[in-house]
Amino acid sequence: MITTGEHHPWAAHELSFGEAAYWAQHDAGDDVFYADATVVSRAASRPVVVVAVNGGSAAAAAEALPLAHARAGALLIVCGDPQQINSVLGAGV
Repeated sequence: MITTGEHHPWAAHELSFGEAAYWAQHDAGDDVFYADATVVSRAASRPVVVVAVNGGSAAAAAEALPLAHARAGALLIVCGDPQQINSVLGAGV
């Protein structure tokens, strides 16, 4: 689960245990992982990737969406302004 604006509350909770524990949860790969768009390049591929375009700069979304698309093995779900999403990923994606 990637957010372009405010951190998802669960990501904020996990980060309260420190960066090492946060990324260890990611590396374990056995649970949903919540990440900010600024660190999506560090995230590994997953069968399903959900992106919430929930604010942040247009540049953050423009950078995060193609990376999320590349990391989604089977399904990419994007929530947000359809015009902004389509302008980055292409209409009908």
